[in-house]
Amino acid sequence: MKPMDMDLQFVADALPAFLSEAREQIEAIEQLLLQLEDAPDDRGLLDALFRCAHTVKGSAGIFGLDAVVAFTHHVESLLDHLRAGALQLSPALSTLLLQCNDQIKALVDAAQDPQADDAAAQATRAALVLRLQAAGPQAAAAVAAPAAAEAAAAEPGARPWQIGARFGPETFRNGMDPLTILRYVAGLGSIPQLQCHTAAVPTLEAIDPECCHLGFQFMLQTEADSETIAAAFSFVQDDCQLDIQAPAATAGPAHTQPPAPDPEPAPRLGELLVEVGVVTPDEVQAALRTQASNRQAGSAAAPLGQILQDQSGVRPQAVTAALQKQAQQRGTAAADDNRFIRVQADRLDAVINLLGELVIAGAGAQLLARQTRQRGLIEANTQIGRLIEEIRNGTLKLRMVPVGETFSRFRRVVRDTAAELGKDVALDIVGGDTELDKSVVERIADPLMHLVRNGLDHGLETPAAREAAGKPAQGRLTLSACHESGGILIRIQDDGRGISRSKVLARAWERGIVPTGETPADDDILKLIFEPGFSTAETVTNLSGRGVGMDVVRRNIEALRGTVTIRSTEGAGSTIDIRLPLTLAIIDGFLIGVGSTKFIFPLDAVVEVIEQRSAALQPDGRGRACVELRGKVLPVVDLRTLYALDSCPPPRVSVVVIQSQGRAFGVVVDALLGQHQTVIKPLSRMFQALRGISGSSILGSGEVALIFDVVSLAQLAAQPASALT
Repeated sequence: MKPMDMDLQFVADALPAFLSEAREQIEAIEQLLLQLEDAPDDRGLLDALFRCAHTVKGSAGIFGLDAVVAFTHHVESLLDHLRAGALQLSPALSTLLLQCNDQIKALVDAAQDPQADDAAAQATRAALVLRLQAAGPQAAAAVAAPAAAEAAAAEPGARPWQIGARFGPETFRNGMDPLTILRYVAGLGSIPQLQCHTAAVPTLEAIDPECCHLGFQFMLQTEADSETIAAAFSFVQDDCQLDIQAPAATAGPAHTQPPAPDPEPAPRLGELLVEVGVVTPDEVQAALRTQASNRQAGSAAAPLGQILQDQSGVRPQAVTAALQKQAQQRGTAAADDNRFIRVQADRLDAVINLLGELVIAGAGAQLLARQTRQRGLIEANTQIGRLIEEIRNGTLKLRMVPVGETFSRFRRVVRDTAAELGKDVALDIVGGDTELDKSVVERIADPLMHLVRNGLDHGLETPAAREAAGKPAQGRLTLSACHESGGILIRIQDDGRGISRSKVLARAWERGIVPTGETPADDDILKLIFEPGFSTAETVTNLSGRGVGMDVVRRNIEALRGTVTIRSTEGAGSTIDIRLPLTLAIIDGFLIGVGSTKFIFPLDAVVEVIEQRSAALQPDGRGRACVELRGKVLPVVDLRTLYALDSCPPPRVSVVVIQSQGRAFGVVVDALLGQHQTVIKPLSRMFQALRGISGSSILGSGEVALIFDVVSLAQLAAQPASALT
């Protein structure tokens, strides 16, 4: 394969990884900008913001995405002025940078689909560039594009820099191409002179094609400063010896290595020696000046530790100890950087599916072992079962992600939607570290989006209306998450106007959803909001009023085996609770039997089990009854009656006490079959309308067991008999 073909193949193979990382950086830019609106002078946030933009620009340059590089350079220049204090972040400037970030994302997406970057998108970017130029303190110098830097040699501001770069042998193996980096550096200006070092290249017989032996000495004519030049080599800083000599006309210091992108780099040698009191800061600065002057004079620059020994009398043992501590901290930082690996989601899903089949097969093997009554075989299968359970728990944790990542996306939604509606809204995020299955997080994003926008439009008032009602002008919208009964509770809460039950009921009468003149209970009135086509909006806007959305929200949440409920106090606000299972794959279950039918409860929902005589239970036609539990009345559901199971009850039965939404109820069962690793399978269409059931599972014997939806079952237990008919 020709070298050019290999280069193109490398780019094609590595492009998906670049796109994934670039999208993460773009999302981080958005979150940092939103955080900076609350703390505009936070230098740490500004530095992190600049690093994200620079990373996107540098990576795009390696892959030849010139449009991304050129546009991001304008944004990077403006961010550099913010870091230097030449500009102050204002709401208008923040809005401009958010819009620019949207365009960077569009350009990154266009790397997969070039047709998406049409004339309209280019015109939008051109307008944003003009606004960036107008926002900078020195427009022409601050936003000079890299593509225009080729003429820098003819401009008065261009200066000649002498640069030496010698790449390490592992450069190719680490996925870097020195020629690509050199082309990127050339974009900063022009390279009138270049010399390739060939002394380190071995003979043809001894050469290893995977090892890099390249080195360059060249002149770069550019207006860029030394830090900008050094930053171009940031992706190969561990595999490159870099020497940047300042132009003779300036006395600025030279750089011998690019700046580390880590926000917390390992302490420098001088800092470590000052920390232990071996030298003073003034002595370190004097040694650094000596080192810089030696380098500018063309002589070999001695190490800082040697200069401190000669000038300040530092003992060699102290320098050696400081160097060892520095190396140790750098090694720890490198280890931290390598803690994470990227795995494609479909590969992880395939492992989860295979794990489910392994759980079923393991249960079958354990059942057969018990039937043989061979102690050694039973013990071996029990040990295998424990190992399968540990593998299951570890594998499922790989798909668990903090729900706060999804919540953070709504900062931009709340900001832009509130501005569009003329409202002042603060978003509070609580419990963002609560973990949820990634597949659930991805599918809950759209329902949450609709509920948040609905709360901004319908729930929260304008500042004038809030002040007239005696409320603070700024409204509050809270997104919270917490674990509850083996699942997760997501809550959307606002302090707005609340829901007018009379208005909802009048619209329900008008649409014929409720018979005219009939007044349901308050909770049932609120449930009408989730009816298809229902809306109380007087006018249709781009946010609401068409009656499309809340019914889809409920349907999507129920498809995840979840529930959605709403509570509201007129004039005080509304609260929407979404309860979801932690995972859609495998759960710990409690297996029970009623006649020949098997059922499974989520183990986390089971509180206790009590015994009861069958004759003492008198269920109604829908299976509802009551028993006494420690002096209190406990509503129970008789599964045999509820599902019309054709079997006779035994003389004594068990009542499994279940906890759901803060309330307890019981379920009458015939047999307790113990804990069971449950692989969740979807219900067929025949059983999807079966109330109280959320899924199914295959047992080791090959039988099918139905998995209870404890929330729906609790509602069946609490409802009066008339509501069940």
